[in-house]
Amino acid sequence: MLQRLYDWAMTKAASRNAVWWMCAFAFAEATFFPLPADVILIPMVLAVRSSAWRLAFYAALASSIGGCFGWAIGYFLFDQVGRPILDFYGYMAQFAQLQELYRQHGELIVAIGGLTPIPYKAVTITSGVAQMDFWSFNLASVGSRIVRFYLVCGALYWFGPPVKRFIDDNLHLSALIALALFVGGFVLLAYAM
Repeated sequence: MLQRLYDWAMTKAASRNAVWWMCAFAFAEATFFPLPADVILIPMVLAVRSSAWRLAFYAALASSIGGCFGWAIGYFLFDQVGRPILDFYGYMAQFAQLQELYRQHGELIVAIGGLTPIPYKAVTITSGVAQMDFWSFNLASVGSRIVRFYLVCGALYWFGPPVKRFIDDNLHLSALIALALFVGGFVLLAYAM
């Protein structure tokens, strides 16, 4: 199963529509999709290392646009969905604390979320729910996503062949490491809240 998923990602990475697939993953990751864009971005850079910088740009752009949609989901749907749930469970006081935290440190929260394995959709939607200023959110989001994707693509550009050999030779271990980072992001998010 894992080998088929890896082969699928490598096939998509080498296809004519690879950039569109990667942009779709990056956009969806910031709004609702559980898998990070790295699932297809990493194989794409490993398949054609010379495209690393272009792909980093597209990934950052698509993820930032997706982040705006995630922010809008939190901002505009909170009254219809979020508030009744918080009222029902008696969590409005904690929500007020979250809003105050965002007022004081919103840009830092978004920047950390944009750079780390914390699921980015949780950061974008929560930023909207906490009614973080859209332009402050956008500045922190774009900046952190640029840094993140350029770091990933840069590392693959410079160290690509050994990374590809490691993944090819140790696919299950590579998947476990990726899973640990992904789950670690959720744990870090839960601990931070």
